Amino acid sequence: MPSTIKNTIADGPSPDLKTQPNGIITERVAAATDEDFVVFLIGMRVNKPWKIHRWLPVALAMGRMISELKSMPNSDLLHVESWGGRSTIMVQYWRSFEALEAYAKKPENEHLPAWAQFNRLISSNGDVGIWHETYRIKPGDFEAVYNNMPMFGLAKATHCVPASGSRKDARGRMDANKLSTAPEHESS
Repeated sequence: MPSTIKNTIADGPSPDLKTQPNGIITERVAAATDEDFVVFLIGMRVNKPWKIHRWLPVALAMGRMISELKSMPNSDLLHVESWGGRSTIMVQYWRSFEALEAYAKKPENEHLPAWAQFNRLISSNGDVGIWHETYRIKPGDFEAVYNNMPMFGLAKATHCVPASGSRKDARGRMDANKLSTAPEHESS
């Protein structure tokens, strides 16, 4: 059976969805997959804004890592969303924890040198904070809904389907992701 998890960094919305020219999908849609995946939240907090020489290299390092991952032909990074400010957050969707860990530990990738530089220059001095959280998700242990949105988040990382029929409410979406091996395409 083909995988319902896809790498959609360059993909657009499904042609069977009501989509405006600006990419807004004008119907309720849901994320769907029958495979395990990983949600990785990562970010930084600028504790001392005047110390640009401390926090800017941290911010730039993340950009290099994402560019590197997007350029890798077999990257298991499925999709990324990010928000900025004094505290930043990036949501990454990965095919598996093992893929995330393999990227982080591979010496020739951008991550290890950036981590070493952070520990050498900042460590625990309080100038800039970094954090991450990792979640392994199984089918039926998630639900998501989007309305009047472009392709976004988990729906962009997995499969975007109409939020109708058995997927019209949160319980239905949870159950559909647990029981179904293929996305539903019914209308209400």
